[in-house]
Formats: sequence, C-alpha cells, structure tokens
Amino acid sequence: MNITAIYPGTFDPVTNGHIDIIARAAKLYHKVIVAVAVNSNKAPLFNIQQRVELLQQVTIIFDNVSIIGFDNLLVDCAKQQGANVILRGLRAISDFEYEFQLAGMNRRLSPELETMFLTPAEQYEFISSSMIKEIARLGGDVSDFVPRNVQHHLIEKFNRG
Repeated sequence: MNITAIYPGTFDPVTNGHIDIIARAAKLYHKVIVAVAVNSNKAPLFNIQQRVELLQQVTIIFDNVSIIGFDNLLVDCAKQQGANVILRGLRAISDFEYEFQLAGMNRRLSPELETMFLTPAEQYEFISSSMIKEIARLGGDVSDFVPRNVQHHLIEKFNRG
C-alpha cells in the first residue's frame, strides 16, 4: 500500500529534530510532504518562501520528500495532496495534550485521515524552534541544533558573526 504522509509545521526555523522526524518518516512512508504553515497567529522570523527554501535545501537527499507551503485547513491541504496520514512530532509530555486535541479535531473534520506521532531521537527531544531563535538572537551557538544553512541564515538575520 502506498501511504502518503503530510508533516505540517511552521518550521521557523527547521531544526535537527525536524530533520530527524523527516528522515525516519521517509523510511516509513511511500511519500512524505512537509507542509510549511503560514500561521498568521505567529510572527515568523522567516517568511513562508524562506522556510520552504531552507527545508528544500536540507531534504534534497530524500527522493520521496517534497516541501510545500499552505495557508488553509490542514485537513484540506492533506486531501489536496492525496495524503492518508498526518504526521506529528511529540517532544515531551507537555506536547501531548495539545497534539491529542488537534488529532481529535482533525479526525472529526476528516475521518479518513489518520494521525501518527513520532518522537525525535533523544538528542533532539529538547529542541524547539522558539528556543533556537532566542539562542541565536542572543548570539549563542546553535550549530548543534540546526542544519548549517539554517545557522547561516540565523546569523545573517540577527547580524551576528
């Protein structure tokens, strides 16, 4: 069975934890669509096009991964892309309650879509994009937490280095 998974998020910026989830999903699913959300509720550091481009650069090694931007309901985007599975990452217990509610709502809106959860490798479970932005903003070293291209863009964005 060919299963297509959609992995949504703001990816502002993409972290090594995100890449870990993408790499493992690429082994599990026939096709993985990384869907970069516009998310007007957040004030992103990088615009949608920059986030899509950064993800394209770091996922080029995966033949079955594609990157898109979206600004509609996730379930509608998933249907448009032919996805069967919504893939979500869980870092900690604190993520679970929100993700559980989201999965329930998505199931209600689109019963044919299943939500699957992956946890990142242990070395990435504490990483969040908001922490990375704060460390970079204050001039800290984020090289262990993000791909090199993202690190360069963070340095450029905060005029450091």
